[in-house]
Amino acid sequence: QVQLVESGGGLVQTGDSLRLSCTASGLTFSDYAMAWFRQAPGKEREFVASISWVGDNAVHADSVLGRFTISRDSAKNTLYLRMNSLKPEGTAVYYCAASLNYAGSYAYQHYDYWGQGTQVTVSS
Repeated sequence: QVQLVESGGGLVQTGDSLRLSCTASGLTFSDYAMAWFRQAPGKEREFVASISWVGDNAVHADSVLGRFTISRDSAKNTLYLRMNSLKPEGTAVYYCAASLNYAGSYAYQHYDYWGQGTQVTVSS
């Protein structure tokens, strides 16, 4: 059974940093490209960043470019999202996702497995 479990969310202030983690089990981690999406209340799920199967290529949405960094540790089966200079518009549930066939895709339909999400709230 595939499981993706996110952690590291919380309540922070504008300008703070957080690191989200997503630990995968039940799959061969290096077979999957990974990504982070987020969904704010009343809005559609939004692509944040993705990373290729072996971590040699990463894509970040324009809205987070220069502030967020996606990375992965295959030895730990873990995906990370380092978030710096957080803004109130970053308040959302953050989800990690795994894709067997697509790397760098912005389309949530291309992802095969999803975690339950972790809440990030940025106060102004």
